[in-house]
Amino acid sequence: MSIVFVPKKLRGKAKINQEIIQRLLDENDQLIRCIAEYMQKGRAVECVQYQQILHRNIVYLATIADASPDNTPPSSSNSAAEEASASTPEVNGAGPT
Repeated sequence: MSIVFVPKKLRGKAKINQEIIQRLLDENDQLIRCIAEYMQKGRAVECVQYQQILHRNIVYLATIADASPDNTPPSSSNSAAEEASASTPEVNGAGPT
């Protein structure tokens, strides 16, 4: 059973840490491999249960990421590109003159 499954009475009380997130990512990796294997064997019906668990895990991880206070989007993608180009060294002396 997926580690995301938590009985209702314990929901909201679990501590989220890097170890739990890594276990979920590892579980997702296994689920994807299992789904791919079943699909190659033409057993798509068996994939459904694994796809549901994978979906639940991904939604859970996305919820954690959205709730994380240290995930702030960059103010502007243009400013990051401008900073990168401003710090790029001249190539073959063909820089601004």
